[in-house]
Amino acid sequence: MIRLQALRVFVTVASCGNLRDAAKTLRRTESAISMTLKQFESDLGAALFETDRKHTLTALGREVHKLARTLLRDYDSTTERILALAQGREGVLRIAAVPSVAAQLLPPVLSALLSDHPGVRVELLDTDSASVHMLVETGEVELGIAGRPEASAGLTFIALFNDPFRLVCRKDHPLAKIRRPLAAQDIRAHRLIRNKSTAGCPGFDPVDPAQAPALSARNVISLLALVRAGAGATILPALATHAIDDALCALELQDHQAQRTVGFVLRRDGISSPICAAFQSRLVASLRAADIAP
Repeated sequence: MIRLQALRVFVTVASCGNLRDAAKTLRRTESAISMTLKQFESDLGAALFETDRKHTLTALGREVHKLARTLLRDYDSTTERILALAQGREGVLRIAAVPSVAAQLLPPVLSALLSDHPGVRVELLDTDSASVHMLVETGEVELGIAGRPEASAGLTFIALFNDPFRLVCRKDHPLAKIRRPLAAQDIRAHRLIRNKSTAGCPGFDPVDPAQAPALSARNVISLLALVRAGAGATILPALATHAIDDALCALELQDHQAQRTVGFVLRRDGISSPICAAFQSRLVASLRAADIAP
């Protein structure tokens, strides 16, 4: 069996043209280098050098030298890639996040991450919480950032912050004239456009289909377009209302329990890759600096 170290010694000696310089390069004694070469030639059953001075290769030696250089180059390159992956300097990070987090919180964090780790590639998918949970559970993404999943989903949830719900409507809407936090009875008298962000939230997610709003939308852009067109008001997490235009307003709700908890979503039996762990640390630090997370 040919040992990798023997190939490295042979290539170094062949490149240097003598034992002395090769020994300095490899930081080994000349006798140790000589013994390694003798054992290598013995294993092959043929000579690699014309003379003991090691400055002229045999025909076999020339062919072995070309092959060994290629092998060592590929080995060193592969080893470096493995270390880079293990140290979070390279790799692919696949993240799924709810749209408000993807748009409002992640851009500066991802920009800084890619600046410090130019060998890393990030794939970001923005979708609703239920889809984030599914993508993590099936392994299509390594990390999700969304609302709390069901306990039976086989997922781990690490809470990051609470995001209160707001009612979004046009500034000329009757609810916009109320100068206090809105109560449930204030909202019931008006058409409400349903969306996925309030799923499971008492008061905004009717159990009886007959009580469900006549209009629903999944995409935030479409949802806000409907509100802007006067089709009704809607309920969104406060984070999703940061970028609404001047024609709309986001109104506080009286019920302080009307909120979603946003956090990391991971597979229960999974182990985060180094680059994923680095991203999580950066995001937590960013949220704390912005006084969003405790």
